[in-house]
Amino acid sequence: MSDKIRFTLDGREVEANPGESIWEVAKREGIAIPHLCHKDAPGYRSDGNCRACMVEIAGERVLAASCQRKAAEGLNVTTASERASKAREMVFELLIADMPQKDTAPDPEADFWKWSDRVGVAGSRYSSRFGEADTAGSDREHGLILRETRIDASHPAIAVNLDACIACGLCERACREVQVNDVIGMGFRGGETRPIFDLSDPMGASTCVACGECVQACPTGALFEKSLMDNDARKRAIYPDKVVDTLCPFCGVGCQTRVYVKDDEIVQVDGRNGPANENRLCVKGRFGFDYVRHPQRLTKPLIRRDDAPKDGAMMLNPANPWEVFREASWEEALDHAALGLSKTINSRGGSALAGFGSAKGSNEEAYLFQKLVRQGFGTNNVDHCTRLCHASSVAALMEGVGSGAVSAPFNAADEADCMIVIGARPAQNHPVAATYFKQAAKRGATLIVMDPRGQNLMRHAKYGLQFKPGTDVAMLNAMIHTIIEENLYDEQYIQANVEGFEALKEKVKDFSPEAMAAVCGIEADTLRSVAREYATSPRSIIFWGMGVSQHVHGTDNARCLIALALITGQVGRPGTGLHPLRGQNNVQGASDAGLIPMVFPDYKSVEDADIRAKYEDAWGRTLDPARGLTVVEIMDAIHEGKISAMYIMGENPAMSDPDQIHAREALAKLDHLVVQDIFLTETAWHADVVLPASAHAEKTGTFTNTNRQVQLGRPALDLPGEARQDWELIVEIARRIGLDWNYADVGEVYTEMASMMPSLDHISWERLLREECVTYPATSDDGPGTEILFARGFPTKSGKGKIVPADLLPPDEVPDDTYPLVLTTGRLLEHWHTGAMTRRSAMLSAIEPEAIAVMNPHEIRKQDLRAGEPVTVTTRRGSITALLREDREVADGMVFVPFCFVEAPANRLTNPQLDPFGKIPEFKFCAVRVDQLKAEAAE
Repeated sequence: MSDKIRFTLDGREVEANPGESIWEVAKREGIAIPHLCHKDAPGYRSDGNCRACMVEIAGERVLAASCQRKAAEGLNVTTASERASKAREMVFELLIADMPQKDTAPDPEADFWKWSDRVGVAGSRYSSRFGEADTAGSDREHGLILRETRIDASHPAIAVNLDACIACGLCERACREVQVNDVIGMGFRGGETRPIFDLSDPMGASTCVACGECVQACPTGALFEKSLMDNDARKRAIYPDKVVDTLCPFCGVGCQTRVYVKDDEIVQVDGRNGPANENRLCVKGRFGFDYVRHPQRLTKPLIRRDDAPKDGAMMLNPANPWEVFREASWEEALDHAALGLSKTINSRGGSALAGFGSAKGSNEEAYLFQKLVRQGFGTNNVDHCTRLCHASSVAALMEGVGSGAVSAPFNAADEADCMIVIGARPAQNHPVAATYFKQAAKRGATLIVMDPRGQNLMRHAKYGLQFKPGTDVAMLNAMIHTIIEENLYDEQYIQANVEGFEALKEKVKDFSPEAMAAVCGIEADTLRSVAREYATSPRSIIFWGMGVSQHVHGTDNARCLIALALITGQVGRPGTGLHPLRGQNNVQGASDAGLIPMVFPDYKSVEDADIRAKYEDAWGRTLDPARGLTVVEIMDAIHEGKISAMYIMGENPAMSDPDQIHAREALAKLDHLVVQDIFLTETAWHADVVLPASAHAEKTGTFTNTNRQVQLGRPALDLPGEARQDWELIVEIARRIGLDWNYADVGEVYTEMASMMPSLDHISWERLLREECVTYPATSDDGPGTEILFARGFPTKSGKGKIVPADLLPPDEVPDDTYPLVLTTGRLLEHWHTGAMTRRSAMLSAIEPEAIAVMNPHEIRKQDLRAGEPVTVTTRRGSITALLREDREVADGMVFVPFCFVEAPANRLTNPQLDPFGKIPEFKFCAVRVDQLKAEAAE
């Protein structure tokens, strides 16, 4: 039997699916019905309060709102009868009476005016008591902003014009139900109804995080991008001349975007309905686009002057690079770059070279870069920023489940009954992913947030565990102990799919919650309750971030999470799994493509002779059989005189490496350094040759997000000046050091890469051009990709998941009398990675402009410090000066410093000690002290 519903729509029989509205069926049938309060996008419910979508149903006394009325068998619906049309005209006429006329509206191209034109209503016969209001006047009663305050331009990114508001409620739903930020509400009554922000604060003084969902939802322009408006923020002044569908350049969520371009500059960005974001964006994705055309953008090749020092001292005067560099032609610059590399290859061999690729570039660029280092340099000394974020997670996942990627997308939260978020701050670092977690919690799923720092996501959680930093293993092993002791594990699943359970059972005997409570700072009853919740929920999933991975025991932390999933069978089904949230837009793809020193593409060992032979046959060269050095090991090798030349593409180790002084000294010590980037980064100041490259908005290529979704990015802008495409520059270097490389376009590079990567089987370049996004692995040329992995075992030699028990390992450096506090580092919502892009965005810098160190107010008083004043933050490796900010989310005894500010670089302080398995530095824990800056020093 068919479950289709049949009814008559405008005189013809149509079919509907159960639960579909008349509006949805009409849209599918090509019938346009006006709508204002209804938004055709995932996550938006239909309120039916604007009455613009009314239709007539035969035999019914009143008109029906088509966005709410469900299709039913036998209905006879007319969408544009005289009665329905007249009703719509009246709706628009009454709304126009209470709004500015179209030529003075904030956005004359808003959906409201497009629909009013289609309905045939240009003006109103009715006068408005607000039509002649003084837009500059304002008043306050009882602390609330009254209707007379028409324009609120207090927010850096968003203008509010209440004259244009029709009280449709879309902004409220966008904020409270889609993004779940709970800033906007509808206040007052009747004709005074309007959006208010928190407790009727001006928008700029509210807790708004500038995701812009309200702007994209607003049908009138009452909430609108200030960057598109005139100086008074009253009326739109900028209209695009081109629109391009592409991807966001920032975090690993991989949001699909619609980019609006005017005179070869990006002027606006909206979210598209991609599988990872469903139209949503965050503040960076929506408002952080202007870095691309920043005045400091590199547009010509540079060569270091013979008399310029290499220690980077001139970096303090970035406005005058000509004291360090001179402009050169492309031929001279490329020849000089390649000659220095070739000399080192010929005189010292490949092991004296190294390369850092980029997680911000495309898959094709990552593949070419690692191929150049391996085939051309003759070494496996190639790495990228995964070493600094999730290398320990990948090491544990490869060991435990045979795959370094996530087993389920973050959207699997939609189907989960229980979610653990540990060592991650998704509302800051993966804001769009966080919306799915918050929505799941609102529908009733159990959310468990574990973090030494408090965070906003804990407001939505059933359990918020603020454990002692560095005690992850103690806490997680106590949970495992509970699950085993109380027989909450899945014995059948373990017998069929898991090895190592008995060793784990023996190991955790000493990790009872009662014994570990004092270690991790979480009460034993809470540890037991959380363990039971995770183990007994029908579908549980774990998300983690760099708070888990960036420790000397980071691999052990991840091993514990893997063990939790394996012993409870919480993997391989919808709503279950393991998901390390990836930090940069293509860190997953760059890792997949082989930008890792110990593996070829698809994580195949460079030490395996059979695997190596495959690449030797394809590339026509004998390849290095030894593992290469990692990021931090490369810096140490430079100091030891073992490495003397480097090629760095799109990475900024002078900011991102731990013990930054040590790293910068290494860069200065190199005989030859080639840097390829879009700005004169802190790393580029040490270079002998600087090659101006392509920004994300200027390139074609594929990018793989944290969900394993391979997506196609398209160029929205032309390259500025003489800048060139990254992939072309890699090819040019390869040719000049003797490789016979010929690629006609990016598609040819992708096709070669896919031929060497079984994970990309059935995902051709032609398919990506057609579909734009495919999840790997795909099982057929036209079938959907596989979102949930390990439903039928694991890609390990035994076919089973492997449990590796973890023991307690303290942080490498603990507080003492001299350094009594714990330093932890991370990102801010507005600034990303080393700040090379976001610090050059006017909008993002306006929201978060200066370097900060953050402490709990209680700790500030205890240390006799004063918030709002500069402090010196010191570890055994160096000192920085930053503005002290108070935040109750930071635990007592802790200092948080973001690593994006060159004026106060956190990684001057951090400990370079490595996790022995993942080779990742311990960014999240070292001993520190904080001192009030003396007045004479501040001057």
